[in-house]
Amino acid sequence: MADVARLAGVSSQTVSRVSNGYAGVNEETRRAVLSAMKELGYRPNSAARALKRGEFRTIGVITFTLATTGNVRTLEAIATSAAHEGYAVTLLPVAIPTQDEVRGAFTRLEELAVDAVIVIMEVHLLDAATITLPPHVQVVVVDSDAGDHYTVVDTDQAGGTRTAVRHLLDLGHQTVWHLGGPEGSFAAQRRADTWRAALTEAGHVPPPLVRGDWTAESGYRAGLELAARENCTAVFAANDQMALGLLRALHERGRRVPEDVSVIGFDDIPEASSFLPPLTTVHQDFAEVGRLCVEAVLRKMRREGPERGTTLVPTRLVLRASTAPPPGRDAE
Repeated sequence: MADVARLAGVSSQTVSRVSNGYAGVNEETRRAVLSAMKELGYRPNSAARALKRGEFRTIGVITFTLATTGNVRTLEAIATSAAHEGYAVTLLPVAIPTQDEVRGAFTRLEELAVDAVIVIMEVHLLDAATITLPPHVQVVVVDSDAGDHYTVVDTDQAGGTRTAVRHLLDLGHQTVWHLGGPEGSFAAQRRADTWRAALTEAGHVPPPLVRGDWTAESGYRAGLELAARENCTAVFAANDQMALGLLRALHERGRRVPEDVSVIGFDDIPEASSFLPPLTTVHQDFAEVGRLCVEAVLRKMRREGPERGTTLVPTRLVLRASTAPPPGRDAE
C-alpha cells in the first residue's frame, strides 16, 4: 500500500479508501491510485481486511439438494443479492439431512471463515422433530416452519395453495385431487395440509392424496393413476415438474386438458407457459425470497433484526389454458 501511495503521489489512507470503495475521493485521484495498483500488481489482502474489520464479507449457504427447482432458484437469488451487497457466497451441500451432518456443515463453514449462514431447510431432518442450530452463529432459515426458534423466510405456501384450490372450486369442480410432493419436504407438507383444509372448509370431501417426488417422471406415474379415475376432473400439483408428467399421462390416456381435467401447478417455472396446454400455476417470487434472506442475515449480523419469526413472500395465481369448468358445465 505504501508503494502504491508513493507511485500515485497520495497518502496510504487515500489508497485504503480507494481499495475499499469508499466515497469522498475525487475521480482524478481515484484513477491515479487504480493505475498505480495495476502497474505494481497490488491486490488488497482480504485476510488482513477481515482481521481489521472483524468480518469476512462471506455468507455460507447450507442446502440438502440442488436437484429441485426451488432450491436452485433460491440459491441463485441469494448469490445475486449477496453480490449486490458486496458479499461472496460459500455453498456447502449436505448429503444426509441429520443433526450431525448439519452440525458438521456449520463447523466446516466456520473453518472457511463466513460471517453468517443461510440454511435452505427444504427437508425434515431424519433424526429430529425440529432443527437445532448452533446458538453462536447468525442464521436465517429458508423454507421451514421453525419461525418460533429462528429467523425464517418462506414463500406463502398456504396462501398460494388456497388460491389454487379456490380457483378450481369456483370453476365448478366438486373436489380437487392433489398430486403432492415427497413426505420429507416442508413445502410439500404445507401444500398438502392446506389443500385438505381448504376443501374441508368449503364443504368438499378431500380425495386420497397421490404422492410424487417433485420429478416429471413421478408426476407421470401418478398421472396414470389419476387418469383412470373418471371422477377426477381437477388436479392441483405441488410443483410444475410433476404437473408436466401429469399432462403427459392424461394425454396418453385420452383425458383432455382442460376439457376433461383441469390442472394447476406450483412454482411458475419459465417453461410453464410452453407446456401443452400452457400451465395455470402459482407463481413463487424466488428473487424476493433470496433478497429477503440476505437482508435478514445482514440485519442479524448488525444486531438490528429480530432473533426469530417468519417473513412470508406473497404468491399469485397465473392463469393460462390448463383450467376450465368441469365437463358438462359452462363457464359462468
